[in-house]
Amino acid sequence: MKLPVASRQLPVGARRAAAFLVTMLIAGLVQGQEPKSYWGSPDDPLVKQIVASEKMWLDADCSRQPGLKDVIAADFQGTAPNGERTDKASALSDSPNWPAKDCQLGPVKVRFFSESLAMVYGSESSVRAMKDGKAAKRCLVWTDTWVKRAGKWQIIAAQDTEVKCQ
Repeated sequence: MKLPVASRQLPVGARRAAAFLVTMLIAGLVQGQEPKSYWGSPDDPLVKQIVASEKMWLDADCSRQPGLKDVIAADFQGTAPNGERTDKASALSDSPNWPAKDCQLGPVKVRFFSESLAMVYGSESSVRAMKDGKAAKRCLVWTDTWVKRAGKWQIIAAQDTEVKCQ
């Protein structure tokens, strides 16, 4: 003798709706268990390493930085201030007005979202030769996405925006 099953008594559409609601409830519970994000302390050795790597990337505008190839991930994608998309090769190549001078890193903040994902927010400035030959200061604010893979932190994405220098 079979016992009646409540779900068999519901129309197909109602069973699908109930399954969807259960799935969404479980997804919500799992999502709620994710660790909270936090700001990295400037004294944290990992934060210091990330900031030093960001400085190396900036310094590549002023002088050769051979170690930069290890900081930028092979699958890197970025957006330059002019809106152009960049990959690792173009991120490592010299700009048309290279070298710049007076490369200065502004404040940098690191926010960790997990043990392997961080967003880095910063600003920088440099003095560059313009098309007319005159030197001009250029200021950027940027957001870089860092991922830890195989024990190594690398930049996988960047967004740079040119701003008015103060």
